[in-house]
Amino acid sequence: MADATSTLSDDARTRIEAAAFRRLLAHLNEARPDVQNIDLMILAGFCRNCLADWYRDAATAEGVALDKDAAREAVYGMPFADWKARHQKDATPEQLAAFEAAQKKHAGG
Repeated sequence: MADATSTLSDDARTRIEAAAFRRLLAHLNEARPDVQNIDLMILAGFCRNCLADWYRDAATAEGVALDKDAAREAVYGMPFADWKARHQKDATPEQLAAFEAAQKKHAGG
């Protein structure tokens, strides 16, 4: 039996994926701005900056020139420097140690 997503048109799939992406950004930026990028990197191996890089890569694939700052603003919902000043805290020694351990674990895997 085919799953429900296999019957979607490409256009419908794109709209659904875009809505899910926008909801992820809203969740990270509005509901959980307290979640630090380093914690996302430790737990998930990606952060808001990664999302911005992926966004820029997708734009490039579509022939759209988008610089790093514009991509970050699209993901953060404001200039990165503003978001950083409002929400980003200095990483604790524990976070830095966990990040280093996670990087080693993923590099060896």
